[in-house]
Amino acid sequence: MTPSIDRNQQLFERARALIPGGVNSPVRAFRAVGGTPRFVQRAQGAYFWDANGQRHIDYIGSWGPMILGHGHPRVLEAVQRAAQDGFSFGAPTEREVELAEEIVRHLPSVEMVRLVSSGTEAAMSAIRLARGATNRSTIIKFEGCYHGHADALLVKAGSGLATFGHPTSAGVPPEVVQHTLVLEYNNIAQIEEAFARHGKDLACLIIEPIAGNMNFVRASLPFMQRCRELCTQHGALLVFDEVMTGFRVALGSAQSVYAKALPGFAPDITVLGKVIGGGMPLAAFGGPRAIMEKLAPLGPVYQAGTLSGNPVATACGLATLQEIAQPGFFDALAKKTRTLVDGLTAAAAEAGLPFAADCEGGMFGFFLLPQLPQNYAAVMTSDSAKFGKLFHGLLDRGVYIAPALYEAGFVSSAHIDEDIAETVAIASDVFRAL
Repeated sequence: MTPSIDRNQQLFERARALIPGGVNSPVRAFRAVGGTPRFVQRAQGAYFWDANGQRHIDYIGSWGPMILGHGHPRVLEAVQRAAQDGFSFGAPTEREVELAEEIVRHLPSVEMVRLVSSGTEAAMSAIRLARGATNRSTIIKFEGCYHGHADALLVKAGSGLATFGHPTSAGVPPEVVQHTLVLEYNNIAQIEEAFARHGKDLACLIIEPIAGNMNFVRASLPFMQRCRELCTQHGALLVFDEVMTGFRVALGSAQSVYAKALPGFAPDITVLGKVIGGGMPLAAFGGPRAIMEKLAPLGPVYQAGTLSGNPVATACGLATLQEIAQPGFFDALAKKTRTLVDGLTAAAAEAGLPFAADCEGGMFGFFLLPQLPQNYAAVMTSDSAKFGKLFHGLLDRGVYIAPALYEAGFVSSAHIDEDIAETVAIASDVFRAL
């Protein structure tokens, strides 16, 4: 029951007086669904409690990093020990090396890695590295894929095939995105045309292998195979943005899922974030030694950061990766996620609601559509008004999913069978009311 004094609303009003929109990242403002954002007071395991003291089953998990749930004992202990030794040094530590070793151990495509502080920074740096390594300027990205808020990536598609992008944010001059091509996800004809027209100028193709900012949309095997073939043929680099999928959908990340179906498959550069920081500000990009040694201080591509490899963040990330590397971890996590998705699908069918869902490892997504969409345009046909009602129906009953139609969801190892069953039962009631 909501108390007579709504602390969430009070905090939101205070925040709006001081912070643009009342939030420090736009989606948190609930603009897409309406209502008042929940201000988190504390979190533990699979739950958080808001400023009113209401408990929520958390399927956001800080947008993916909390794969072990909140406050995992081993991770908490590692962070506390690291904090006692010092918050930041601006100098190398052994733990940076240990975290790099752990990442490289699980990703065969990565021989060297550079640690940074955010996914935006990692993606931006990976593209700069690709341009420096190839001595080319043009890049390909896909509509609906989000690679952070670097200027050259805040673009949308033009009106024709393989057209150059146009800024989608004020403050981004058109000339900044003149070398960015924006194509339709899962459209083989478009990538073939783009390489035919611009192949000699292409530095890289950057893609989310499972696009988590269109909710949950997979790159098809034929599409991904063609991306790899065309990059190899034309000397461009294939950049996998695994900020969201890295160590979340599998221990070997999404690239290992594709490698099972496409023997020998590997990206040239991998961008990582979220899980590798365990909830702390940490990200990375990596690849073969020959490419990574183009970075300063060995090569001409400059990249730096005072907080890169922060000792507290690396402690959190290292403890997290060591936990998820335990035998059977991902089998158990995938089973929980599949149980949730199957339960929601069955409940929607019983309510006669158009519904399609998919999952991989601890990541899932659903659409109020009769079938899974394959690109951003199809995602946009979903019923946003109905989703808003669904969101608030779940939220009011203590189930927290992303406050936007276009964001994936996440299950943690802390979710227990009773959490999944409770979620499905609540969703069933909400579905029938739509």
